[in-house]
Amino acid sequence: MIIALSHHQHTQKFFVQLTRWLLFTILILSEISYQWWTLTTGIWNLQEHIPLHLCGIASITGAIALATKSQKLSYITFYIGFIPALLALITPELPYDFPHFRYWKFFIHHMAISLTSIFLLLFIVQSITFRSVLETYGYLLAYAIFIGFIINPLFQSNYLYLSSSPTAKTPLDLLGDGWLYYLSLCILAFLVFVVCYMVIYRRIIIRNH
Repeated sequence: MIIALSHHQHTQKFFVQLTRWLLFTILILSEISYQWWTLTTGIWNLQEHIPLHLCGIASITGAIALATKSQKLSYITFYIGFIPALLALITPELPYDFPHFRYWKFFIHHMAISLTSIFLLLFIVQSITFRSVLETYGYLLAYAIFIGFIINPLFQSNYLYLSSSPTAKTPLDLLGDGWLYYLSLCILAFLVFVVCYMVIYRRIIIRNH
């Protein structure tokens, strides 16, 4: 019985590690293949193709968290990546239809971001406090200020959708215009983080008991 249990634990560890590196590989290859495609087709530009959107950042932090098992990057990835990637899957903004490369890349990449967020929650995050919400929210606000006041005006871009809401119909269309749009984005982001925190906290409580 002990041998069987030991074998089961060994098998579980193997599949956990396999999943970890599979997600890492998908995240990295998705971004590299996308950048390569934009370069080889001659459409790459500063306005659209730098991975500065929230899902792009979550993909990078998620890959690093998978490789390093960083606690901080793990919960940051869950906060900024889980719900945004799900929303992107529900309301995709795609210039190309099936079976174009961009179609497959979009869905595979965003599914990998969501799955990575869940994986990090289940297997990497050991403990959590509400301070992590405030800390991550502070990072996000600082990043949004940098993007909104420096990068977007400099490149005439719309990273983080701070200049305008996406062209696809999304919940962001309900947030209003001008300063009301920015204020609503800030409130919505904080509420999303709080919901994510409650999910993480509940998961850790259940796991510890």
